[in-house]
Amino acid sequence: MQLTGFHHLTAITAQAQRNAEFYTQTLGLRMVKKTVNQDDVSAYHLFYADGKATPGTDITFFDWPMTRERRGTHSIVRTGFRIPGDQPTLDFWIERFKKLGVKQERVVTRNDRPTLDFEDFEGQRLTLVADASPVTEGAPWDRSPVPAERQIRGLGPITISVPDLKPTDRVLTELMNLRPVRQYKGVGTGASADVHVYEMGKGGPAGELHVAVEPGLPVAGQGAGGVHHVAFRVPTFEEYGQWNDRLRHYRVPSSGPVDRFYFKSLYFREPNGILFELATDGPGFAADEPLETLGEKLSLPPFLEGRRAEIEAGLQPL
Repeated sequence: MQLTGFHHLTAITAQAQRNAEFYTQTLGLRMVKKTVNQDDVSAYHLFYADGKATPGTDITFFDWPMTRERRGTHSIVRTGFRIPGDQPTLDFWIERFKKLGVKQERVVTRNDRPTLDFEDFEGQRLTLVADASPVTEGAPWDRSPVPAERQIRGLGPITISVPDLKPTDRVLTELMNLRPVRQYKGVGTGASADVHVYEMGKGGPAGELHVAVEPGLPVAGQGAGGVHHVAFRVPTFEEYGQWNDRLRHYRVPSSGPVDRFYFKSLYFREPNGILFELATDGPGFAADEPLETLGEKLSLPPFLEGRRAEIEAGLQPL
């Protein structure tokens, strides 16, 4: 029973319109689902992914009117996007960010891969990672402003910050079956941090969780520009049931099974308080609208459809 990689990462924005413009027009991702937070229908839940809404390619946002995140540990501190591993692709993104005024750092080699750190307009910490391994997902979007050969291919690696590795390591290795594979120096909020790399699925940057150990930092405070949770891929509904049983067996408090209509979820917190989700690959975002027109109108799961007029009245049009 193995997790096969990241399913999605969910962050927070206080400006839904600017968020949509940045992730579709600057980064060239496709909005594959425009829906609402099922636990707070006053807020959008926006999903951006590759051209076919492939699991493992989407970053999502809750639209909450919050002040900026307070950076610190006990949090998810950086989200990686994989791009083709050739120098012309890196050069393309450097020049694109310069032209569009995106805050970026110089290219560095991190974990033996060229990486380009940058931020969105709210300070969301992001990275482009040159991935020279065979690409197993990442379908180009033909309406992207980014040429197909330069487009983002999917998520990974994702970095979390904890003050104490031991309890998190136990959850990652014993409960979640991730494999510790290497260490390196420097990421997240401190260049001197010891970073431990854990691998799942086929490995490579699409399957790496990086854990930065930063005991000297304050506890992060949730807000715009921060991350809410990270979700890991469960390939089948049968394994989803087995993961629910496994969490109970290990006596890990969890949400229990949650049907999000587009996927099924389980939520729990690792010992440093970071929210993890286990999410199924299916049914997928084409469950209620054609693949060709994903994200073009507000989609609501069946149990919210009867409240459409009320929900739409409470949202600012995008």
